[in-house]
Amino acid sequence: MAGLRSVLGGRSVAGQVFLLVVVIVLLLVVAAVVALVLQVRHDTTQEARNRSLAVAETFANAPGTVEALQSPDPTAVLQPRAEAARERSKVDFIVVMNTDGIRYTHPKTDRIGKQFVGTVAPALAGESFTEEVDGTIGPLVQAVVPVKDPDGRVVGLVSAGITTKNVGGTADRQLPLVLAAAAAALALATAGAALVSRRLLHQTHGLGPHEMTRMYEHHDAVLHAVREGVLIVDDGGTLLLANDEAHRLLDLPADAEGRHILSLGLDPGTADLLASGRVATDEVHRVGDRLLAVNQRTTDRAGVPPGSVATLRDSTELRALSGRAETARERLNMLYDAGVGIGTSLDVTRTAEELTELAVPRFADFVTVDLFDAVLGGGQPNAAAALSRTAVSGIRKDAPLYPAGERIRFVESSPQGRSLATGGPVLEPRLSRAPGWQAQDLERSAQIIAYGIHSLITVPLRAGSLVLGVVSFWRCEKPEPFDADELALAEELVARAAVSIDNARRYTREHSMAVTLQRSLLPRSLPEQGALEIAYRYLPAQAGVGGDWFDVLPLSGARVALVVGDVVGHGLHAAATMGRLRTAVHNFSALDLPPEELIALLDELVGRIDQDETEEEGSAPVTGATCLYAVYDPVSRRCTVARAGHPPPALIHPDGSVEFADVPAGPPLGLGGLPFETAELELAEGSRLVLYTDGLVEDRERDIDVGLEMLREALGRAGQSPEDTCRVVLDSQLTARSSDDIALIVARTRALAADRVAEWPVPADPAAVGEVRAAVSRQLAEWGLEELTFSTELILSELVTNALRYGGGPIHVRVLRDRNLICEVFDSSSTSPHLRYATMTDEGGRGLFLVAQLAERWGTRYLPAGKVIWAEQPLP
Repeated sequence: MAGLRSVLGGRSVAGQVFLLVVVIVLLLVVAAVVALVLQVRHDTTQEARNRSLAVAETFANAPGTVEALQSPDPTAVLQPRAEAARERSKVDFIVVMNTDGIRYTHPKTDRIGKQFVGTVAPALAGESFTEEVDGTIGPLVQAVVPVKDPDGRVVGLVSAGITTKNVGGTADRQLPLVLAAAAAALALATAGAALVSRRLLHQTHGLGPHEMTRMYEHHDAVLHAVREGVLIVDDGGTLLLANDEAHRLLDLPADAEGRHILSLGLDPGTADLLASGRVATDEVHRVGDRLLAVNQRTTDRAGVPPGSVATLRDSTELRALSGRAETARERLNMLYDAGVGIGTSLDVTRTAEELTELAVPRFADFVTVDLFDAVLGGGQPNAAAALSRTAVSGIRKDAPLYPAGERIRFVESSPQGRSLATGGPVLEPRLSRAPGWQAQDLERSAQIIAYGIHSLITVPLRAGSLVLGVVSFWRCEKPEPFDADELALAEELVARAAVSIDNARRYTREHSMAVTLQRSLLPRSLPEQGALEIAYRYLPAQAGVGGDWFDVLPLSGARVALVVGDVVGHGLHAAATMGRLRTAVHNFSALDLPPEELIALLDELVGRIDQDETEEEGSAPVTGATCLYAVYDPVSRRCTVARAGHPPPALIHPDGSVEFADVPAGPPLGLGGLPFETAELELAEGSRLVLYTDGLVEDRERDIDVGLEMLREALGRAGQSPEDTCRVVLDSQLTARSSDDIALIVARTRALAADRVAEWPVPADPAAVGEVRAAVSRQLAEWGLEELTFSTELILSELVTNALRYGGGPIHVRVLRDRNLICEVFDSSSTSPHLRYATMTDEGGRGLFLVAQLAERWGTRYLPAGKVIWAEQPLP
């Protein structure tokens, strides 16, 4: 009750606020009621005007009104009509009068024939109008409307009126309800204001405005006069208040109040403490060049908003001790960062750059790394050779130091020269007083001194007994020279970097050796042949060399073999195994073996390699080697394909459609036990055969089915040429460097025209040899190859004679004109002739010797139903 009396008394802040709220609400309610009443009156009058005018105009323009006015007795005709219209329209009267204002109609008949009360001049002028009058039936609104004949002359007037009481009755009935709602709103607002004032009374302890002002002025003076920083932070981390000392100690911005603690630019440790609200007692934090002891307590007592209050005290007496501890901590952090930040890649140059980036500006203003050229290539350093500036980093870009890439020979008197010669570090605290350093380059040395660089530490990069180069630390901004403690820190930094640089050097050497081996084992150029137009790409893996390979091998009879293989893994072992398999394919293809037999021999070879490479020798088996071997014949346009665990070839038809050939998938090489099958494809001229390794369609983030579909889409967009096909495929398949090698071959087929092929059957009669010679002579004459007639007749004579004597029928001869002239003799025997050297007394045995002398190449190719003996001669 005392509190309520204080509120109602108006002396306290709470009472004044309560009275002010009640007065404002009362004024708002009264204003709302007055506005409603005025609005209702305005709407009533307007409604009366609209209704009376509408009724008058309707009656004036009704059919028969003009004729009734011109009749002998207008009242007899118009009175019934007017009364009926008045009842229907709910107006109080409808009066029809002549142009003199004499009434013809009126609800009260005793007023008919009397003068109309109101204004008629505007209506006589032809204008309709309304007016408000006080009539005998009360305040009303009446409208006067002219009645015009067809010629536009005013022949009479019609007036309709309605009292405002009849129009506004509804609004008047609602007024009590509005007043009741206003009273209820006033009561609720008064109750709410009382509750708010009661809370305010509790907060202000019943003080009046003057007492409150005086109290806050005293509190503010005390708060900002104390020599301790005070901060009040709410539970969300927003700074509510900071006194002058807190602004000074923390260097807070002028608009700090109202902002979050973490956005004020404080050091992370202090900001986290103030934002967390946790209890702290004399917790020391370094802020700029000050050490602050921070005490923090929460304010979550009953009735107090949650948050925290922190006090800050400047502990200058601990500054010196803290400085040394902080320096030690920074050096430990730098050494830790060097351990994790230097050597992230196996690249010599990048490792040197990481050392310079770490040391600038934390330790030195400029850092340079100079390495021997041999180290950059992975070799052993040569102390007599020049060095190359590998990395440069600094606080600015305009320092007059040697730029990166510069070749330098340090004189013996320079700090770098002494470090390289002795293998120890050198400290030059004052460069301006070091003549031996200036002897390196007098002009550049003067520029460096003028630039402001005044102190230098040089440390050799040592890896065991090897000196890889030298690191130079230059100081410019800090006026103090380098000291002995900093020299020790520089030695430790360089020692850690030297290990990483040496590892990168060794990796570079091994990688170069592997790349050299791999490049020596891959084909450097494609052999000449006329059956296929070929384009290829080989992309090494992102890390190390792999075992992917490919080859194009010309075979007898104008045929060409395509081979693609993959040895899983990377490094020298994979490259060496790839070379062995590629050599084996070369040897087996020279035997003109069918694809499935060649793959089977490769499978046996890999099995033997796995047996030889035991675990004791530190070698891994070749498990995972795959291969695809295809032979294309331009005469028949057939391609025979076999594969061992390799992705299927893609085929682009001349119309641009793409399909993956259905080639039986054999097991990977080295597993053994299962036969290999072939698929025979008939290719239209201009078709493109696409062979590839799995690195193109598969990686760790993409399944092979997705890769094959992407390859299909890319091949569908590619142009006609093999080169364009290779480009489109690699552009669409590769988003970054692949983690596996990629080998890609695109071969567009050509067909050997029928006019370049001649074929004759040979009867089982020795006399047929002469006929063959005559036929081939005529054919060579047609081809314009008369120069080869003698040698070709002799070759075919020997081969056909051997087939008749030692082979079996049927026998036929085929001559092909390709890049060479090819002679082939087919027979059904499986026996193979071999070259012998006849003695002086032998009568025969010199036929194949003559063939070998006349032909560039010759050999035997086995067929399912016999063999072919062939010989090739170069075209003139």
